[in-house]
Amino acid sequence: MIQKNIKKILGEIKTVLSKVDEQEVDDLVGQIRAAKKIVAVGAGRVGMATRGFAMRLGHLGLSAYMLGDATVPSIGEDDLLLVSSGSGETQTIYDLVEIAKKNKANIALITGNPKSRMGKLADVVVRLTARSKTKAVEGFASVQPMTTLNEQCLGLFFDAVVLQLMHEMNETHDTLWARHSNLE
Repeated sequence: MIQKNIKKILGEIKTVLSKVDEQEVDDLVGQIRAAKKIVAVGAGRVGMATRGFAMRLGHLGLSAYMLGDATVPSIGEDDLLLVSSGSGETQTIYDLVEIAKKNKANIALITGNPKSRMGKLADVVVRLTARSKTKAVEGFASVQPMTTLNEQCLGLFFDAVVLQLMHEMNETHDTLWARHSNLE
C-alpha cells in the first residue's frame, strides 16, 4: 500500500509543478537577486517550507531572514518580503504585507490565488496550483489531507529555485557548505 500511496503523491506533485510559469520564476529570481535584504514569511506548514528556503538563501550568501527569528532586521526600499500563502488571504500575513508595502519593500508572493488581497499588493506572483484552505483547484482533487500537496510542492519548488540561483550566481555545493553553520 505504501508504494501505491507514494505513486499517487508523486503524480499529484508532478501535476502541480508542471504548471509553474518560467517567467514568473525568472521574475522572482530577479527580485531575490536584486534585494539588499530578504525577509521570508509563511504560516503553519507553509512557513516550515519557507523557513528552509530562507536558510538556503543564506547559504547562497544572501541577507535572508525568516520572520519570527530574533535577528530579523527592519525592511524597506530595495528589500524583499518573500511571502508564501496558498490562499493569499491569511489575515496575519496580509497585515505584514501591508506593513512591508508601506515601508516601500518589494513583495514576492507564492500562492495558488494570484487574485487574492496579497496578490493585488505583490510586485511578483508565482502561482502554484494546489488546493489552499480557501480555494479548490477546478478539475483536480488531491487524495492527501487538507493542504498537504501545496506544502510539498512549495518545498520542491523552492529547491528548484535554489538550483536556478546557484546556476545564475556561479555557486556550488562547496560554496554553500562553506556558509553552513559549523556550530553543530
